[in-house]
Amino acid sequence: MDIFKFFAGLDIVDALLVNKNGRFSGEAFVVFASPMQADFALQRDRQNMGRRYVEVFRCKKQDYYNAVAAEVSYEGILDNDYHGSPPPSRSKRSIDKDQLEYTAVLKLRGLPFSVTKSEIIDFFEEFDLTEDKIHIACRPDGKATGEAYVEFISADEAKKAMSKDKMTIGSRYVELFPSTPEEERRAESRSRHLVGH
Repeated sequence: MDIFKFFAGLDIVDALLVNKNGRFSGEAFVVFASPMQADFALQRDRQNMGRRYVEVFRCKKQDYYNAVAAEVSYEGILDNDYHGSPPPSRSKRSIDKDQLEYTAVLKLRGLPFSVTKSEIIDFFEEFDLTEDKIHIACRPDGKATGEAYVEFISADEAKKAMSKDKMTIGSRYVELFPSTPEEERRAESRSRHLVGH
């Protein structure tokens, strides 16, 4: 929330706080909706957030992807509800998504909050998807989290669908990760406790 306030008036697509050994490192990656928004964000370099002044600088997309992959690899492998310190053995920062265990379920991240199931079906147009195989994750207040789970007919199909990783829906690029039916069910049951679901 502090980051959203610091960049008030700009459209933030994603904010990732970087953890080192389970502790916040003081760095974050912030993705804006357009290059122009990022230019405006750079003008806030060395302004204060609370008592600290914050440095804002441009970085490569690959640095952000690596940071996301490092987060996801230990969260995803150990269990997505786990937020402790990563296992000490993880010295390799980027994760090779081909090496991961695939099931028929993929997790989508970075979706527009207004995304619909039919837009997700269009996104995977060459795959045979139906709306009942798509679950859009929601927060307790009913707002979308920007994540969704999609179930394909087989693990092979899910692996083929990874070719859409980092493609866009609307103005946002979408990241795909291998998931599991268990993770999908947990997200679904979290959303089902909400009013109106």
